[in-house]
Amino acid sequence: MKKLIFILILFHTLNGFSQNRNSVWCFGDSALIDFSDTSNIIVGSSGLDTRGSCASISNQSGELLFYAFTRAAMGGNTTLVFDSTHQVMQNGDNIIGRGWYNELVIIPNPSDDSTYYLFSIGVTSIFGLYYSIINMRLNNGLGTVVMKNQQLNTFEQVDCLTAIKHGNGRDWWIISRKSDSSTGGSNNDWYIYLIAPDTIQAMPVQSLGTQNVTNSGRICFSTDGNKMAFTNLLGVLDIFDFDRCSGILSNPYNVEIGVSNPPAPFNWSCAFSGDGSKLYITTNDTLSFLFQYDLNAPNIATSKDTLWSTNFPKYACGALKLAPDNKIYLSNIYYNRLQFPYPYPDSIYNMYNMNLSVINQPDSLGAACDFQPYSFYLGGKRTYVGLLIILIMS
Repeated sequence: MKKLIFILILFHTLNGFSQNRNSVWCFGDSALIDFSDTSNIIVGSSGLDTRGSCASISNQSGELLFYAFTRAAMGGNTTLVFDSTHQVMQNGDNIIGRGWYNELVIIPNPSDDSTYYLFSIGVTSIFGLYYSIINMRLNNGLGTVVMKNQQLNTFEQVDCLTAIKHGNGRDWWIISRKSDSSTGGSNNDWYIYLIAPDTIQAMPVQSLGTQNVTNSGRICFSTDGNKMAFTNLLGVLDIFDFDRCSGILSNPYNVEIGVSNPPAPFNWSCAFSGDGSKLYITTNDTLSFLFQYDLNAPNIATSKDTLWSTNFPKYACGALKLAPDNKIYLSNIYYNRLQFPYPYPDSIYNMYNMNLSVINQPDSLGAACDFQPYSFYLGGKRTYVGLLIILIMS
């Protein structure tokens, strides 16, 4: 009995350490948030400037190791990897990525606690799923990219790459989705890869859920990893069960069927509340919305509650992410209706692009969730519509 208690204590201790991997967020225009002490959240400065895809990872003590981001409006492979000093890591350039919003994810190597995988996808060009490897033993502990752009598949991707830890507490699942948007087709195919010690294994393709006809989609997981949501710009919203031991998706539940032609709802992002009872969706259009769904309701679709809508700035709502303090943060963008808001001119600093919006009590229903727009000050840094990928490690 004493041995069992010790094992349980050890598991919860290790689980707490693993959650620190998400402690430092680097995003937007040189923004940084350090959640390693949720009673004293610190804002700082990073070296990136990206409207969309970004990923960062910390060590088990919550200290930033490195981060990666893509750059829009550029040709070729635009992803850069920066080390903890906010400089380009050795060999950290020319990596797949073209300035979309969910192209990158970083995971630890299950067989080596000093090496990491950076996965990236091609959405509109240089199609496929790729990985690069970072070795943190090199360059005096600042790391070096020792392998880059190793291709796992060759087809067009939906902008929804994500990762979740295996049920065994060691391995990982990488989840992506095929896109047929360039040919006008559709599919409901899911591509899942097992990342185990010294191997990357493609699982059988799983075809379930609503047909997807666009290359812009989002995936989010509940914190226990047992539920996965998918939404896209045409308004589709599906919820699945996910088995973290087998990598099997099941029981697709269509909440919103979406539309086949514009005008579309332009669903932009999704996030589960910490207890998994609520799902939040943002839309991004001339009139933008924040919605809440009650996942315990007899009819999830009819539980849809409009928490916020705004027509200024235009295209205001961006990514939703559940943070280590159990609040959900919403990225915002400022569009002055004169020029595309990336990159921001040096003259444009205001409440809309210098703050994140926050859902303070996301487990609570309706107005009790306490949504506060433009309430988290980034210390003079600016945000766009992208936020980093959050790893589910429970």
